[in-house]
Amino acid sequence: MSGSEEAGERVGPIAHGGDLDAAAALFPHAEQPWIDLSTGINPVPYPCPPLEASAFRRLPSRADLQSLRAAAAEAYGVADPDRVVAAPGTQILIETLPRLRPLSRVAVVAPTYGEHEAAWLRGGHAVTMVSDVEAAEGAEVVVVVNPNNPDGRTWAPARLLDLAAGLAARGGWLVVDEAFIDLEPAESLAPRPMPGLVVLRSFGKTYGLAGIRLGFAVTDPALAQRIGEALGPWAVPGPAIAIGRAALADMPWLREAALARHADAMRLDRLLACRGGRVVGGTCLFRTAAFDDAPGLFRRLGAAGIYVRRFEADPRWLRFGLPADKGEWCRLSRVLKPA
Repeated sequence: MSGSEEAGERVGPIAHGGDLDAAAALFPHAEQPWIDLSTGINPVPYPCPPLEASAFRRLPSRADLQSLRAAAAEAYGVADPDRVVAAPGTQILIETLPRLRPLSRVAVVAPTYGEHEAAWLRGGHAVTMVSDVEAAEGAEVVVVVNPNNPDGRTWAPARLLDLAAGLAARGGWLVVDEAFIDLEPAESLAPRPMPGLVVLRSFGKTYGLAGIRLGFAVTDPALAQRIGEALGPWAVPGPAIAIGRAALADMPWLREAALARHADAMRLDRLLACRGGRVVGGTCLFRTAAFDDAPGLFRRLGAAGIYVRRFEADPRWLRFGLPADKGEWCRLSRVLKPA
């Protein structure tokens, strides 16, 4: 590996999508209301079921949590619910994993979600950013986002399983963040029981309910227990358990959402191409495109009250989430018309 950071080196603030305060500061006279296309969250959320008042009044029981884990296991094709850990969002799992290992050499396949690097650095580990899994030789922990954010790259399951086996043989981990896999044709590693393999799954992105703060880790039962103990009791609130349980069991909704979002992504590709954008990758929840005039287009979109994600690593790239309805599609189309 090359380009290692010093163990525990601080990283600067990480830019995330969804920061409309930042958007308003950049474009104080923007058209209102804002259309936030800076995230990869499903813009058509799962219809939340009515909740019993007791979900808000009492602490969730072990049986409540176990029912959620069972629903997640069924949805993700996991035979043993003891391999599933429920958490208040995937982010807290990303923060927790570095605290459960001795100081290690960590390779993060990049460019990708910046919080993976930041969390391992904060834990005191030596982190290297690598361009592909083959470049992670010598690492004790490898982190890969599959499908990747922001370029949508995927890795074949056999390739990742071989890597996981090699890492496990020397006490290492392969962490596979599958935050965007639910609506994709890519094959998940969650059903594959293997020592040292940790699969992260996001609920909020798929179901359009990021505010619920719900995510899952799938790993071997012993490590799952350690993660659960690190999160502490009542980590997932009762309302999130109830909504998560209903949504995860609703496979017809998931299939319909996948078809609809793929159609939306194709529609977005056509719009971006008309504006001279070259789609470099993405998933059905976001598209990343390169533009010769990306900074100017970012400003034009911002003035029109449309916030997209830009990247310091490549100023030609802009990432677009999906509009939520006809009005948002029309407004985006108006701005993307060739000048």
